[in-house]
Amino acid sequence: MKSRNLAAISLVAMACGFLLTLFLPENTAVKLLRGGFEAGLVGGIADWFAVTALFRHPLGLPIPHTSLLLKNRNKIVESLISAMENELLNKESIQNKLRGIKFISLGSSMLTKFFSRKQTRVEILARLSVLVSQIPGEKALPYLQSALAGYVRNADLKQTADTVLTRLLHDGRDKEALDYGLEQAEVWLSRPETKAMLGQLASSKLAEVKLGGLKGVAFQAFVGFVDEEMLGELLQNMLRSAIRDIQDEDNVYREDIIREIRVALFQLVNDEERMKALADWASAELEGQEAGAFLLARLEEIRGRVLALLEEDRVRGGRGLFAAYALLARRIAGEKEWVFEWEGKIRSSLIAFAEANHYRIGVLVKENLDKMDDASLVAMLEQKVGKDLQWIRVNGAVCGFVVGLALTLIQWIPLT
Repeated sequence: MKSRNLAAISLVAMACGFLLTLFLPENTAVKLLRGGFEAGLVGGIADWFAVTALFRHPLGLPIPHTSLLLKNRNKIVESLISAMENELLNKESIQNKLRGIKFISLGSSMLTKFFSRKQTRVEILARLSVLVSQIPGEKALPYLQSALAGYVRNADLKQTADTVLTRLLHDGRDKEALDYGLEQAEVWLSRPETKAMLGQLASSKLAEVKLGGLKGVAFQAFVGFVDEEMLGELLQNMLRSAIRDIQDEDNVYREDIIREIRVALFQLVNDEERMKALADWASAELEGQEAGAFLLARLEEIRGRVLALLEEDRVRGGRGLFAAYALLARRIAGEKEWVFEWEGKIRSSLIAFAEANHYRIGVLVKENLDKMDDASLVAMLEQKVGKDLQWIRVNGAVCGFVVGLALTLIQWIPLT
């Protein structure tokens, strides 16, 4: 039974009891009950008036000093705001609470609990798969090309190229490149069509040579003795033999060639005009259609691999995802100084935020209360505290009844 109904019933019971005793034959018991019901009725009416006067005018009559809550609405709101700002949620209490929280440890514990659920990991991987599959590669491609071209255009290619070149030479990549080039040259020289081409080239060039005297006679005799095939085979064997000699680590010409290659590379790196031209060419190529097609194909390959990995881990219950999180958590936990530093930064930021925005607590409370009309405010207060106030009415009626009985008995006590 609601307290409001119980209070009304108690008041009605007192009224009915008092009226009933008026029509009963006069005797001691009736007089005693009449005194109790009369006092209970007066007490119930008085408490009803007092409780009702807090929220509204009793019976709608503008009786002075009633509807106290609405008349003192601003005072009540200001008192509530002051209590929250200065006592319940004052700056010092919030700051002390923040100082006692270890944010990174707390966040790590929450995340560990979160990632420990298999269903949660599976859902995360499924959502990641959807997200990766919906990434518009075609729309992102122009931005990627522009970013790469801008980086190449604005980067210090001289310094970068010098660093890369020094590293490659330190690792002996120049020797490997020379050997690779020599191997490919020997393969090319070994082909029959190469021998024929060399023969034709040598024959045409020998025919252009003009010498006089005995040297000319001897030279013409030599040219008439050899044909294109012989010249091609001769040049082919000579060049292949020279290549094999250069491939020998102890060959004196090998070091000279490598040194010249290194000098030429460093000259190229330090040539600002050529490096700028190279950067312009590279940036233009990166923004071209061919580079775009190449990058888009690579993006799709990466997307496919990522989706395959996500699906594989999803089938396994997200073990890989949890392992990655655990590795990251252990790594962070091991960085004591880093954790301490960031704990301080987070704490300082939150304390500063709380201090700068503490006044908003009162503003928020006032805004919410100002949005409520009188009827809504009264209804809310009655809902929150009305139950206990209604028991005052019940207690007033009961106590009045008991006090009425006591007063009636006192009246019967002889004074002599």
